Amino acid sequence: MTETPVIWWVRRDLRLSDNPALTAAAKAGPIIPLFIKDRSVDTLGAAAKWRLGEGLEHLARALEAQGLRLILRRGAARDVLDEVIGESGAGAVHWSRLYDPEAIERDTDVKSALKARGVEAQSHAGHLLFEPWTVETKGGGPYKVYSPFWRAVKDRDPGVPLPAPVIRPPASWPRSDDLSGWAMGADLRRGAKVLARHSNPGEAAAQARLETFVTGKIAAYKAERDLPGVDATSRMSEYLTYGEISPRTLWFAGQRAMRAGHAGAEHFVKEVVWREFAYHLMFHTPHILTDNWRPDWDSFDWREDESLPEVEAWTRGRTGVQFVDAAMREMYVTGTMHNRARMIVASYLTKHCLVHWKIGMRWFEDCLTDWDPASNAMGWQWVAGSGPDAAPYFRVFNPDTQAEKFDPDGSYRRAFIAEGQDDPPQTALEYFEAVPKSWNLSPRENYPPRAIVDLKEGRAAALAAYEARSGPDRA
Repeated sequence: MTETPVIWWVRRDLRLSDNPALTAAAKAGPIIPLFIKDRSVDTLGAAAKWRLGEGLEHLARALEAQGLRLILRRGAARDVLDEVIGESGAGAVHWSRLYDPEAIERDTDVKSALKARGVEAQSHAGHLLFEPWTVETKGGGPYKVYSPFWRAVKDRDPGVPLPAPVIRPPASWPRSDDLSGWAMGADLRRGAKVLARHSNPGEAAAQARLETFVTGKIAAYKAERDLPGVDATSRMSEYLTYGEISPRTLWFAGQRAMRAGHAGAEHFVKEVVWREFAYHLMFHTPHILTDNWRPDWDSFDWREDESLPEVEAWTRGRTGVQFVDAAMREMYVTGTMHNRARMIVASYLTKHCLVHWKIGMRWFEDCLTDWDPASNAMGWQWVAGSGPDAAPYFRVFNPDTQAEKFDPDGSYRRAFIAEGQDDPPQTALEYFEAVPKSWNLSPRENYPPRAIVDLKEGRAAALAAYEARSGPDRA
């Protein structure tokens, strides 16, 4: 260890515990935590950018308790790092790896530039359980189906979660922007106040939520996880998105619960690995982010006009299909959406309405606080039929049947649809508080009297369109 400062380049790892990059940096010298507002931040959707800002604020407080500061700078990562190194005399930069194509290109360039300058540059694991290139089929290639991927990793040891390291501050600090000046919630406008009521950011909150889930909810997880009106899920996706908790911490919590005999524990671990599978696919087949994963679906005649009345009704939670509308409003109010509901709204848009999955994917990107590039893309393509491990193309979820099965008492729908209720709950009213005024929506309006696309007619049209599609996977 030397007295030469070391930069911890903070990205999507807003935590102190089980953070290999931070642990390695802390062993090397005094730490300068640095977050850079570059293009990857500027292009985030409104909800995700706001939530990232909240996470940074909580990380800054945690660092202050350790006698450190979170340095904030904006600009291209390579340029900012060069400036901070010049100001601080830092001799090394450590960071946690990301796996989307843009991040890989940026990080490769940064590492080359730092090494050319004589500055140590080290990237570390930490965002995933297993690096994507370490999981291979017997033939040596990547997995394309989840079930064999699960079998390949379920008995692996990802290592023990690391404790938070002892961190030393540098002798002097480089200048920093003020987080409030970044206005990370500006794109949300008045919706930020509503989202704030339903978000609990930070590493401490993540750990507390996990403890509550493991001690009181995980046993019933298998039986209740598909019931959107029941608080039965871990709600860890938001914390994983910003690295406020590590997937390894969740893995070990799930493994402990499995050893204790809790029935739902294995299914919880499988969901952690489902996220892992999404990143495996994104790394090996990055076109999943932008194009049909199955190229033969390029011939399918998706509707791609975002001004379609069906698209407007879907985004505004006014399709006339209550399960769909409740889910879309849940996302606008809370920034998240129950997983079962995500499948239903995606199926309705891509199958009943025959609208391109890209339109839905982009809307989720703008509205979700737990937006994740890999999971979002894989989820949409899985439901649409164009993706890996997809359900058969002819599977068209019926939202009303799904509601009868998974929301039999209507509690989920009542929680988010105010129209028609004499005394609607706060969550249902908050939707009208959050949406743009230009939408001219009011809880006093009548709910749409009929579905914008009839469920029976939409299913028939979808099946006819799929039957007309040419492609090898239809054989």
